[in-house]
Amino acid sequence: MEIRRLKHLVALADTRNFGRAALQCHLSQPAFSRSIQAAEEELGLQLFDRGTVEVHCTDAGAFVVERARKLVFDSRCLERDVSLYRERLIGDIAIGVGPYPAATMVPTLLIDMRTQFPGVNVRLEVNNASYLAEHLRAEELDFYVADLRNLPTTSDLDVKRVGQLSASFYVRAGHPLAAAATVRGRALLPFGVASVRLPDKILMLMAPLMGLPEGTRMPLAIECDDLNLLKAVAMATDTVAAIADAGAVDEVAQQRLVRLNVSDIPIQFSDMGIVSLKGRSFSPMAQYAADFLTRLGQQQAV
Repeated sequence: MEIRRLKHLVALADTRNFGRAALQCHLSQPAFSRSIQAAEEELGLQLFDRGTVEVHCTDAGAFVVERARKLVFDSRCLERDVSLYRERLIGDIAIGVGPYPAATMVPTLLIDMRTQFPGVNVRLEVNNASYLAEHLRAEELDFYVADLRNLPTTSDLDVKRVGQLSASFYVRAGHPLAAAATVRGRALLPFGVASVRLPDKILMLMAPLMGLPEGTRMPLAIECDDLNLLKAVAMATDTVAAIADAGAVDEVAQQRLVRLNVSDIPIQFSDMGIVSLKGRSFSPMAQYAADFLTRLGQQQAV
């Protein structure tokens, strides 16, 4: 039975008068009477006793109206929640991010969302691209943002490129290399290099620049997908951290980290993008978050 007709049953039970109930439902009295009669015929039950003054529910009518009242209430709640959801005032979203966007872009997004949309619940998954792709396919994430160089070739994902984030080598203030105007790549390895997880092809390309033989893989002393941990290790030891420039701005300003000028290694870049399931539309809140991250990524991109 349509919700509209259930509303008519509740209105008649509450007003006990066809005229008042029809007025409340914005119908003519004949149209309202036909709706009540149709409901009784559909259910095969007499729902109301028509008295001379007032209308009263039969036992069957009281049984039906009690349940109809709950359905009408739930329907109104649904309409309200859909309206709030459409206006991005409530809802849940789940976003995956790689270590670079987690340290450079996501804090700004979360501050914006908590300020503008406090009724929206956000679940954030920070991990490497392979993990995020797996959980996106399981439909546990609306989308994820990560380095596209780590994205496997596939036909079931949509990719929207955001921009390139530059990355450099950083050491603590007072590090043996910190005072040098320039250093060579081979000077970094004795101190150990810490980085987020990198594709093997990138490590193979970096090896000769570090003075290693062609065909070898550049060794990483620490491989960790948490940029804050990498910075903490670099600031407390002689480890050299390879991190996104946008993620080290505060530490450089506070003179806790120093960016090295490595003469024989070109500036490295992370190619950031938003990855989603092909053919799956975003909720209004997920679309807002994706658009926000796109604008922010383009601002931070080189």
